[in-house]
Parts: sequence; structure tokens; C-alpha cells
Amino acid sequence: MLKFIESLILTFIPIFVAVDSLGNIPLFISLVEGMNNKQRQRVITESVTTATLIAIIFVFVGKPILRFIGISVADFQIAGGLLILVISINLLLGGRTKFLTSLEHERDVGIFPLGTPLITGPAVLTTILMMVDTFGIIPTFFALIINMFIAWFTMVKSDMIIRFMGVSGVRAFSKITYILLASIGIMMIRKGLQGILLR
Repeated sequence: MLKFIESLILTFIPIFVAVDSLGNIPLFISLVEGMNNKQRQRVITESVTTATLIAIIFVFVGKPILRFIGISVADFQIAGGLLILVISINLLLGGRTKFLTSLEHERDVGIFPLGTPLITGPAVLTTILMMVDTFGIIPTFFALIINMFIAWFTMVKSDMIIRFMGVSGVRAFSKITYILLASIGIMMIRKGLQGILLR
């Protein structure tokens, strides 16, 4: 039981950093601006459902797909680490904000861009596959579900969180998580290189 809890915590943290629920709040608010409460609830439900389904599919079939096409764990660690590193640098420099602000006036935003790539994007999918390989399917699945609940909760309570932390506070928190995400990318590259060298 203690081993499972430890694995759950160690799996939860990288997924939490990759999902970046708090960092998504300012963009979520801008995308649902002008919607009534019922429309906002529909968008939240669509986005979390989409994000969860995509992520769960990767939890259960991601590794078999890699094996089928002949990609080793070390190969994926290096590629995934590079991808996470690039994504985190892009987020730190504001690339995602520029991309998503062009969609501000779209009303059907639950599936895209909120569900994917905002909640479940390349960083989340890569992290999930790495957590499955390191800690197994069960801890990763539960860590994912907890993170999706947090994503749902932060969107439902987004106005309250913004009032409490302020836009600047939320963005500052996001910058810290992006640096952590970059560190995870470096760690994955290092482990992948070690795996290749020790073959």
C-alpha cells in the first residue's frame, strides 16, 4: 500500500506540472468571455471529458503502439524529453498565449483548444507514457484522474482563484511549473541516453 501511495505521488507531480491547471485559468477565462453560466459549464464538461479520454487512451495503448512500431523506451525518453523541453521553453516565451488568443472569439472551444492541446497536449501525453513505463499503469491512471479533477475544479472556480491569486500570481506560478517541466524534459533525455549507452 505504501509503495502504491509513493508511486501515485511520484506520478501525480509530473502530470500536474504538465497539465498546468492553474496556468490555464487566464486563457480559459479569455476563451469563455461573454458566455453565460450554462454555456461555461458545457465548455468545462466538454474540455475535461475530451482531455481525459485522450489521456486514458494513451495510458493503456501508448506503450503497445511504441512496441509495435519498434521504438525502444530509451528512444522515446530522448524524443519525449526533447519535446517537453521545447514545449516548456515555448510556454515560458509565451508561444501558447499567442496561438490561443487567435481563438478567443470561437464559441465551440470545449474540445479544441481547451480539451486539447490546452489540458491534454503533447507534454501531458509524453509524461503519461513515461510514467506508465516508470511506475506502471495503475498509479498513472489514478494520478491522471486526480489531475483531471483538479483541472475541472480550477475551471469551475476560476473566477474565485483569479480574485485570490490575481492574474500576475497565476502567471508567476505557471512560469515556475514551466521551469519544472523543462527540468523533467532534461531528466528524461539523460535517462534515455543512459539507457542507450548501457545497452
